[in-house]
Amino acid sequence: MPAVRDMTTDDKLAAILAAVQTDPGNRGLARDPHDNLFTATKGDFQAACRSIAHLRSAIVALTTGFFIPSATPPAFETDGPLGVVFLQRALIGCNIDTIPYCEGAIDRTMRPARELCELPVVDVGAEGWSHTVVIERSGPGATGRHYTMKGTDITEHFDDRLTKEFNPPKRRSTPATRTKPITIGIGDGGNEIGMGKIPHETIVKNIPNGDLIHCRVPTDHLIVAGVSNWGAYALAAGVYVLRGVTPPSDLFDPDREREILEVMVREGPLVDGVTGKQTATVDGLIWDEYVKPMIRIREILES
Repeated sequence: MPAVRDMTTDDKLAAILAAVQTDPGNRGLARDPHDNLFTATKGDFQAACRSIAHLRSAIVALTTGFFIPSATPPAFETDGPLGVVFLQRALIGCNIDTIPYCEGAIDRTMRPARELCELPVVDVGAEGWSHTVVIERSGPGATGRHYTMKGTDITEHFDDRLTKEFNPPKRRSTPATRTKPITIGIGDGGNEIGMGKIPHETIVKNIPNGDLIHCRVPTDHLIVAGVSNWGAYALAAGVYVLRGVTPPSDLFDPDREREILEVMVREGPLVDGVTGKQTATVDGLIWDEYVKPMIRIREILES
C-alpha cells in the first residue's frame, strides 16, 4: 500500500475498508481464509459508496435495531443506532438528504441524539428515496425467525413488514430502469439484514450457529465489518472521498462520538450487545479499541 500522502481514490477506499474489516469479537468473520464473509462481499463496499456519491439527487433512508433480551434492562444494543446517527450527520454534511426509518421502539432511542445533534425531523410519508441503508438490523433466517448470535429467538421484538419490504410504498425510481431504492446492508455477525447475499455454506463454515442464525434477506450491496457502526463510518468516509468533500471537524471525532453515545445509552436506553450492560460501550470493546478504526479513517481522509 502506498504511503498515505500518495494514495489514489481507490487506494483510500481500500484502506478505509481494511480499517474496519477486522474481527475484534472473534465471531468468525474470516475463519476460513479463502471463503469468508469478507471475501464473499469483495467489491460491495466500493459499489455502495459509489451508488450514493455519484447520484446527485440521492435521498437515503436509514434503519437499524437488534434487541438483546438478556440485557439489564432488556433493550436494543448500541451497535447500529450510533451508526445511524453518525451516517445521518455525515450525509447531511455532504448535502445528501436522509430519512430515519425505524420501528417506533428503536426510533425513540435515537431521538435524544438527534436533538443533541440538531438533526432535521423528516416526514417519512412526504418523500420517496433512492437508497435504504440497514445497519445492524436483525433479519429472519430460513425458518422466518430472528436469532441472536447465541441462537436466542428474538422474533417477537420485530415487525417483519419492515423486513419483507423495508422500502415503503412511496419509492424514488433511480436510475430509470429501477423501480425500488438501492439497498445497502451493514452487519458483523451473519444474522442481520443483508447477509442473505452471502452463500449459506460460507456463513456455516465461518460463523458459530450459522446454520440457524443466518439471515436470508439480501441487499444489493453488503458491507461486513468487525463492528457494524464501523461499517457506517466507512460508508460515510467513502462518500466523502468520492465527492472530494472535507468532513465537518466534529464528524470523525472520538470525543463527540462518545458524547452522542452516552446520551443514547442514558436516555434511550441502549445496552452493550456483548456485555448486556447499560454502558457507553459497543460490542464489549474498551473505548480506545473501539475508536481505532475511526481515527485511522480520519487519517486517510486528511491525507
